[in-house]
Amino acid sequence: MSTAVIIVIAIVVLAILAALYMASRRQQEQKREDRRVIASEHRQEADLKRVSAEKEEAAADEQAAAARRQAAEAEERAAAARQEHAAADAHAEHAHDIDPDAGRADHDGDGIPDEQERPATEEPRRTL
Repeated sequence: MSTAVIIVIAIVVLAILAALYMASRRQQEQKREDRRVIASEHRQEADLKRVSAEKEEAAADEQAAAARRQAAEAEERAAAARQEHAAADAHAEHAHDIDPDAGRADHDGDGIPDEQERPATEEPRRTL
């Protein structure tokens, strides 16, 4: 083989190697660009989910605050009811203290002491 043929073969081999190297670099760059696009999409999705989570958290905080307000209102109503019960008990006790008939038993709840009620008419007993 002549020197010229060897030089031409070497140049062709170098050209092929250079073309393969450049193609490989372009392919690597394309993969990097694809990864950048995918990463950007993931970041956008993460941002959307973060905003949604913050909205849900705010709604949960608001609901918890409303529940605390309702619990406080319920406790106030219960305290008022206890005061009303105490007042009613005090009035009932005072009424018992000043009622002249308070010591008399009224088991049937008709408002008439038992000793003032007339016994129900009974049939006379027959003796044999």
